[in-house]
Amino acid sequence: MTQHTKRRGLLRGAAVLCAAVAVAAGTGAADASAAPSGHDRAHHASHGTDYVALGDSYASGPGIPEQTDAACARSDHNYPSVLAAATSWRLTDVSCTRATTAALAGPQDSLPPQFDALDRGTDVVTLTIGGNDLGFSNNLATCAQLAAGDPAGDPCHAFFTSGGTDQLAQRVQDIAPRITEALHGIRQRAPHARVYVVGYPDLFPEDGVGCTSAAVPIAAGDFGYLRDTEKRLNAMLAGQARAAGVRYVDTYTPTIGHDMCRPAGERWIEPLVPTPPAAPAHPNALGEHAMAAAVRDAAHCGAHRR
Repeated sequence: MTQHTKRRGLLRGAAVLCAAVAVAAGTGAADASAAPSGHDRAHHASHGTDYVALGDSYASGPGIPEQTDAACARSDHNYPSVLAAATSWRLTDVSCTRATTAALAGPQDSLPPQFDALDRGTDVVTLTIGGNDLGFSNNLATCAQLAAGDPAGDPCHAFFTSGGTDQLAQRVQDIAPRITEALHGIRQRAPHARVYVVGYPDLFPEDGVGCTSAAVPIAAGDFGYLRDTEKRLNAMLAGQARAAGVRYVDTYTPTIGHDMCRPAGERWIEPLVPTPPAAPAHPNALGEHAMAAAVRDAAHCGAHRR
């Protein structure tokens, strides 16, 4: 099977996953922003669907050809672009590498706030954010450095839990109110939009069995800890989305088995030493297509549950 065929296949069969999306959202009823309102339907009929993509590098697609914005490492084959092409939505993509929640309502270096892209005519918003607030890239670098001295142990887990407190778990808790504030900010600026909080895909083996190597320099005992930390972040994002009455999109479950430990062509997440063109510990083109498929499934399910 060619990679082109694989990519097309990722965007098929949305109806099949509707039940799974409902379970992931934690409810059998449509969320407030999941299904088009009367305003949405009327606006779409006359103007089409205006879609704004907010978020960090997991949305922007660093390293994936073609790069269209050097400052934000933004690809025209990231998940927002793939989603827009599949749905014929008009895309405004302001996702940006290194973005934290602070870059939503405030500037990121010389870049304007991402929220500036929103207005009352916005119909759909995706938000992928929180990983940089957690410091995930820096955390992985720390884990890689520690692994050099104890490749068979769990030095990263020991480091972040020294003193009896899991520092990364605490950071996840600290990020939660920022997500609440972000969702409130979206609702203020785009009151009619369907909003999707898009979680993070599966980076590490689901079974916790690692693949310590030159490409993945993580100690054998730390894979489970890092997996659980990512799951904790996704669970927090899902909870904040539910509390705000918007849809959470689970990209973790559909990407299980395609983590950074898998061989090239089978993995959708690149290892810390990636195979170009891609970025370390980020989705490659197949991963971005998988994320787009998950969002499209969520949008499809919402549209059929009024």
